[in-house]
Amino acid sequence: MAAMFSSSEISKTASSLFSAYASFAGSMMLVRSVANELIPHQLRSYLYSAFRYFFTPLSPDLTLAIDERCGMSKNQVYEAAEVYLSTRISPKTERLKLSKTRKQKHFTIGLEKGELVVDGFEDVRLTWRFVCTEGQKPHGGEKKHFELSFNKKHKDKVLDFYLPYVFLKAEEIKKQDKMIKLYSRQCPFSCEDDNERRGGSWGSIILEHPATFDTLAMDPALKKMIIDDLEMFLRRKAYYKKVGKAWKRGYLLYGPPGTGKSSLVAAMANYLKFDIYDLGLTSVRSDAELRRTLLSTTNRSILLIEDIDCSSEVLERQMRNKNKKLPDKTGLTLSGILNCIDGLWSSCGDERIIVFTTNYKDRIDPALLRPGRMDLHINMSYCTTDGFRLLASNYLGISSKHNPFFAEIDSLLNSTEATPAEAAEELMKSDDPNIALQGLVNFLKRKRDEADDETENKATGCGEVDSSVRRLNAIVSRVKRLKTNVDRRKIMMRKRK
Repeated sequence: MAAMFSSSEISKTASSLFSAYASFAGSMMLVRSVANELIPHQLRSYLYSAFRYFFTPLSPDLTLAIDERCGMSKNQVYEAAEVYLSTRISPKTERLKLSKTRKQKHFTIGLEKGELVVDGFEDVRLTWRFVCTEGQKPHGGEKKHFELSFNKKHKDKVLDFYLPYVFLKAEEIKKQDKMIKLYSRQCPFSCEDDNERRGGSWGSIILEHPATFDTLAMDPALKKMIIDDLEMFLRRKAYYKKVGKAWKRGYLLYGPPGTGKSSLVAAMANYLKFDIYDLGLTSVRSDAELRRTLLSTTNRSILLIEDIDCSSEVLERQMRNKNKKLPDKTGLTLSGILNCIDGLWSSCGDERIIVFTTNYKDRIDPALLRPGRMDLHINMSYCTTDGFRLLASNYLGISSKHNPFFAEIDSLLNSTEATPAEAAEELMKSDDPNIALQGLVNFLKRKRDEADDETENKATGCGEVDSSVRRLNAIVSRVKRLKTNVDRRKIMMRKRK
């Protein structure tokens, strides 16, 4: 074979090939230059895409993109996938996020961006990928989504059976290690992710408030009424739908400071296993921002608006009625608050409770007080005898049997206004029950004496005013008598003349 080709012939053949290749490359460059000059850019892009379409082999896989948000609300598919995939971590995964709070029983595992999870469902092989991309707007944060890939022929099975299975498993996982969270717009971080702010507005921490209905120092009948009302609300989903009302309930907690309004909210959250969204109206700049904020809350949650009477926006309408010269405000308005609480926007969510607190009920606009907005008004009163007995049992571990202080304390509570917080503070000052109870007796006596002194001062002030009025009336009567005597003398003088 080597004899058939001489070295000169091989070199001529190689030279001919290189010459042909150079000629072909030059021709292609010339054609490309002419095409770039003569063919418009849009037409060239269309031809290139068509060329790639015909010469690129079709992929057998289908990929579903599951974004973190669905419009203005949280994407439930994303939430379910996030919980479900934490239990499907494979040994091949290289990077994970790990966290645990003090009350959690297990570690919380999450995927880092770019990681893959391979799952199986019957005969279908599925691949999950967690993707994070930078937002296009400045300070827009990261955009997160999951990519679910599988063979196209299994599309119906994935949509009809696999994804509902993911939802079901996610709910089971949530119930096993449910942690109640407290959300706030002012919270500088989130317990889950620094970038997670519930639509750019909410941060969260684990709610570890120990208050329960068993530990609340309030009237037993009132406590039972609140529990019964909450239970009835939870089981009436079909009823609310039948009567055409949004599945929500509004509560107004009013009373002096220290009567346990915040503790009652925590007890409601612990009883229902609902998250709390603490909304300060002063942090909301407009009605539109208020709508976005409320839409970013989840179902089965409590929206807490504390000290509603202190928000100037709520009092604004009353001020306008008194002062017509007050300029219109373009930010947050009472009308916007009412529409979000009881308007069309209030129906964008189910099983929600709205709790308002105030120290002065009479300062709230009547439009907020009506049923549908504040359905149940709860008066958080001063400490009662029943409340004191619960405090004594919780703080000192004693009951009313054979205790000489209880009768005296009951008598003082019936004639003295003391909040449960004040009574609890006195009971905490000593571990000895007798010393603590004696301190409470002394405290209540001081409050009673202060109230009596204040009453006497008011009475004295009123007495002084009455005395001044009497003296003034006496002076006026004397002047009238003198005038009458002068007139009589003038008449007598005229008669004599």
